[in-house]
Amino acid sequence: MSLLDAPQVRRFLALTGQRLPVMQAPVGSAASPALAAAVARAGGLGGLAITWTGPADSAEAIRRAGEGAEGGVLFANFVLHFPCENFEAVLATGIPVVTLSWGIDAGRIDRAKRAGARVGVQVGNAAGARKARAAGADFLIAQGVEAGGHVQSTTPLAALLPAVLQEAGDLPVLAAGGIATGAAIARAIGAGAAGAVLGTRFVATREASAHDDYKAALVAAGSGDTVLTGCFNLGWPDTQSRVLRNDTLTEWESEGCPQAPGRPGEGDIVFRVGEVAVPRYSDTAPVPGAVGAIRSACLYAGTGVGEIAAVEPADELVRRLWREAEAADGGRMN
Repeated sequence: MSLLDAPQVRRFLALTGQRLPVMQAPVGSAASPALAAAVARAGGLGGLAITWTGPADSAEAIRRAGEGAEGGVLFANFVLHFPCENFEAVLATGIPVVTLSWGIDAGRIDRAKRAGARVGVQVGNAAGARKARAAGADFLIAQGVEAGGHVQSTTPLAALLPAVLQEAGDLPVLAAGGIATGAAIARAIGAGAAGAVLGTRFVATREASAHDDYKAALVAAGSGDTVLTGCFNLGWPDTQSRVLRNDTLTEWESEGCPQAPGRPGEGDIVFRVGEVAVPRYSDTAPVPGAVGAIRSACLYAGTGVGEIAAVEPADELVRRLWREAEAADGGRMN
């Protein structure tokens, strides 16, 4: 039997209109319109991290992604720790799916649904799932502590997913955190998830707006090379993020993890993009065109990074992952 026949998968696909239960995480600046389009074109859910983009630029990014998606499904993500001043402009584009992370906002959920969008909410524990469901979410994203980037949860996905499923009722739940292979997608669905969210795996694609040295570091990394840390917090204080261990992190830890402004190398410029200078400890990941000590910067990566063997076209990656998922034993997560 195909994984597509699982009842929870059928519910989710019917909800969003996508063909495959694979979602590209909103991987910050790496989530280019070309990446979102390629994922959507292959049948997955392609996403744009739209929180920090102005209204006009948001609409343009969605337009460009839509042109390349060839009828595939796109979503826009909003991080509710920030103002999200472009929320109405994004809804006005008619984007079919919106996701919210780092907060639950019943008013915004209702507004998006009235605009015709389906709304997913990222949660990190069972209580969050209960609150998101009460607030009107259409589906949930259970983000385990294994995820790359800024991490809401402190709970491993294998423990988090069943707890969220218990609270979700009939809402589809997607599994996120450390997933980078078809076999991992199959295990998540076998454990009750309606699909899987992959972030780091999609940063290592041709279309991702990430510096080539960053992508190369992901390919070279092993499964034990990530760490959850508060080191890279300029731009988003008081959060933990999972990154690749590098010299900036090692030197900071060797000094006893001091706080700003007493960190080693405080104020050093790690890389530049045109006229923009990015200092050490910034949460800004290096993008194409950046010049400087790229591997000393914030390189987000989840625990599944050791499974990444090459930088691939995103549409081919989606199709390959799904073939591998179908070929794998679903089983239960362990």
